[in-house]
Amino acid sequence: MSTFDLRLSTLRREYREGSLTPRKLIARLRDKAAALNPEFNLFIHLLTEEEIAPFVDRLEGHDPDSLPLYGIPFAIKDNIDLAGIETTAGCPAFAYTPDESATLVGQLIALGAIPLGKTNLDQFATGLNGTRSPYGKCRNSVHPGYPSGGSSAGSSLAVALGVASFALGTDTAGSGRVPAALNNLVGLKPTKGLLSTAGVVPACRTLDCVTFFTATAAEASELLALTARHDPRDAYSRRNPQWNAARAFGTPHAFRFGVPAQLEFAGCSESPALFAQTRALLEAAGGEAVEIDFQPFVEAAQLLYQGPWVGERYSVTGELMTTQPDAVLPVIRDVLAKAPGATAVELFRAQYRLQDLKTLCDASLDTLDFVLTPTYPRPVTLAELERDPIGPNSLLGYYTNFMNLLDYAAVAAPAGFMENGLPWGVTVFGRAFTDQYLLGVADLLQRRSGMRCVGGGEVDASPHGAAANDRMTVAVCGAHMQGLPLNRDLVARGARLVRATRTAPCYRLCALPASADGTRRPGMWRVADDGVGIAVEVWEMPSAEFGSFLATIPYPLGLGKVELSDGSWTAGFICEPYAVQSAEDISAFGGWRAWLDGRHLQAAPG
Repeated sequence: MSTFDLRLSTLRREYREGSLTPRKLIARLRDKAAALNPEFNLFIHLLTEEEIAPFVDRLEGHDPDSLPLYGIPFAIKDNIDLAGIETTAGCPAFAYTPDESATLVGQLIALGAIPLGKTNLDQFATGLNGTRSPYGKCRNSVHPGYPSGGSSAGSSLAVALGVASFALGTDTAGSGRVPAALNNLVGLKPTKGLLSTAGVVPACRTLDCVTFFTATAAEASELLALTARHDPRDAYSRRNPQWNAARAFGTPHAFRFGVPAQLEFAGCSESPALFAQTRALLEAAGGEAVEIDFQPFVEAAQLLYQGPWVGERYSVTGELMTTQPDAVLPVIRDVLAKAPGATAVELFRAQYRLQDLKTLCDASLDTLDFVLTPTYPRPVTLAELERDPIGPNSLLGYYTNFMNLLDYAAVAAPAGFMENGLPWGVTVFGRAFTDQYLLGVADLLQRRSGMRCVGGGEVDASPHGAAANDRMTVAVCGAHMQGLPLNRDLVARGARLVRATRTAPCYRLCALPASADGTRRPGMWRVADDGVGIAVEVWEMPSAEFGSFLATIPYPLGLGKVELSDGSWTAGFICEPYAVQSAEDISAFGGWRAWLDGRHLQAAPG
């Protein structure tokens, strides 16, 4: 067994074959972590044999298939609680020993996963580079001249260096995405509240997210599906809508994605070409790129540290900074120095401005499936951070700081390597609760790029089903078509016309009697023989509105699955068979609009 390839599929196969046991694996990984730690400083506390024994012992006698994460090793950022193990948040004077694990940690252990230890971080999760820790600076997993990225520094290294299959981080401003991009990983920053933050030391409690670092997007999708549960312990927990369940993960088709009209690369000579390459890959996969005004996103990002939200960070660290100022690193004190002077008036004004900006940003996303950006403009070196701890760190957050303020989901995905071997990545982001769809996009990028993931393995190229997000399509064949009387029922629900097309040639169309309000409607039904292609329009609407739309549809009509001319299937109008028996068959016209035009011609004076 290679102790480097720790993907879920690899470990499961070896457990089933009997060539590996959790006890053997954990012993090897503990030795490997101990050997790596002096150079990389990835662990603040590696669990001892005695501390890890209960997690291994409980799996004895269990079949490997009895638990979804049987024997899967994972690492925990040291601002997330593991019962009985000290939590430091990167500050020894702040440390405490919790009696109860964070909700998410408890979920993972119950699913069979084994915690290896608590990982290093930028103190109080304030930083994007991984050097702001009294437990040592974290260098990049590939290039010694660059940082690991932060604040979830040790967690990203645990996966990138082959010590853990996945790791937990946190993300308030980019801490789960920047380290992923710098270490050839997938970093899932889920929708706020989707994963419980109970048992997490807050950075900004209203914005914090727990994140997953994985080798592949498919693994992150599986972990999210297993753990996205409402948590009564967490007042900010949110329920996951069914359109964002596991089945939403798949391959996106015919998608529209935004690209910033104002791209910032901070003088980097390589990043523009790498980004253009990723954009071209998505276009070749069927995507349509749409340039968007990125300035509102940039302005929103600036509010995080330049506005009063630093006061929320100070609410956690302020008492310690006052009573034991030397316990907090100077750079953290500098970042939070203006927090005590922030006023409630400033906070409300910033909130109003943020809402204005969110309105603009949401409008940009409304007709898109996602937005593609670099994860950072350019990498910064350890030498730069040594000279200036603030400026280069801020640069790393250019494309990440706005995400939680605007309540978006995001996934960082590997997208190439720079000439010096340093990993480079992109981020795809979209509306809240489109996490599984975004992971499908990241999976598409991994499979299409041909890049090898950490551990040297190839990404599984097995075909997936179609990805789904918070939008649904419906094929309309009659009065709901553009310009006809019932089209208002679609428009009022925020629907947009995607395309005009035809059904597969296996349908018939009839004209039903007028309803009580005088509206004429067609009925379409599928037949085994003598079918034709019927003209339809495919509309897309928010999934949350679909139920109310269904309620407007009178019998004998309903919504079922309709096959289109390209072989794809979508929700669409169908008619109950009993109603078509006495109705006028108008299939020869090939569509409702053609029949209406034909009637008008017949009624016109000779």
